[in-house]
Amino acid sequence: MSLVLLGTNSGPPPLANRYGTSSALVINGRTYVVDCGRGAVTQYLRAGLSMPSLAGIFLTHLHADHIVDYYSFPLLSAGASGAQGFRTPVSVYGPGPAGIPSTVAGAPGPVPGTVEMTQLAGQAYAAAPTFFMTEHIGIDPATLLDVHDVLPPTAIGASATNTAPTMRPFTVMENDDVKVSAILVPHGAAFPAYAYRFDTDHGSVVFSGDTAITLNTITLARNADVLVHEALYPDGLASLGLPQSLIDHILATHTDVTELGRIAAEAGAGALVATHLSPGNPAAVSDATWRRLLRDSAHRSDYGGRMLLGTDLMHVPVRRGALRG
Repeated sequence: MSLVLLGTNSGPPPLANRYGTSSALVINGRTYVVDCGRGAVTQYLRAGLSMPSLAGIFLTHLHADHIVDYYSFPLLSAGASGAQGFRTPVSVYGPGPAGIPSTVAGAPGPVPGTVEMTQLAGQAYAAAPTFFMTEHIGIDPATLLDVHDVLPPTAIGASATNTAPTMRPFTVMENDDVKVSAILVPHGAAFPAYAYRFDTDHGSVVFSGDTAITLNTITLARNADVLVHEALYPDGLASLGLPQSLIDHILATHTDVTELGRIAAEAGAGALVATHLSPGNPAAVSDATWRRLLRDSAHRSDYGGRMLLGTDLMHVPVRRGALRG
């Protein structure tokens, strides 16, 4: 099994130095993508991954920097063949409806979940497939996807005002390659927002998604081989010229890099990979600074596993127990 970091930037805004947040797991020759930030399709191909190998897409939450390239996968593959096209419909799993009204002009009704969002994207981009199908050289992109809303168990009482109660992980999907579990994480008003765990014969990998510090992440990552976790360096925000209200929001909804060693240690994770770097601009925080912060965090927490700084197109081989310190 191989973990591939397609993009490691937080966002918005877009940067020239890092692509948008997106990762891939290659399991038995099949590829599972987690989040589809800016440039995910380009990075997928630059990483040497093929469209026919794409078996699943998992969206942690529906912020723009995690979904902006999602519909590009089917839209740019519709009608393609060989190494450019999907082999079979790709299963998509993402948050269900938030249960709150939309405040966006021209978008009346409740905020859509992943299923409805995909349907609306298909409508918005209907012109090109229609033209191609009229000329008998394309197909409907919607036929390339099998989309599922991921809903939290009703018994835990989660809602838009109780976004991430303490809970146990629940199964999202399972096949011959992998079992995928999810747990709710707190990320401001974004609901549902999930962390995902992939358990395979080769090992286990957890993706935190965007989250403030929460026991739920530690629960999901218990004894995982690799924890892929977002990272925020508060001091790095000072140089960005952001309004204080936005800085306060970022601090409240993300995880300080200095806490990552403790989180990995409490979870018993074999290794931690920092991604969704905020700020992602090396002019604000250099890679050397990120690596120092990760080392210091591990040292303070007596965490003996590996602490890796995620970089675009990084490949991390995953074998059960191999990355443990």
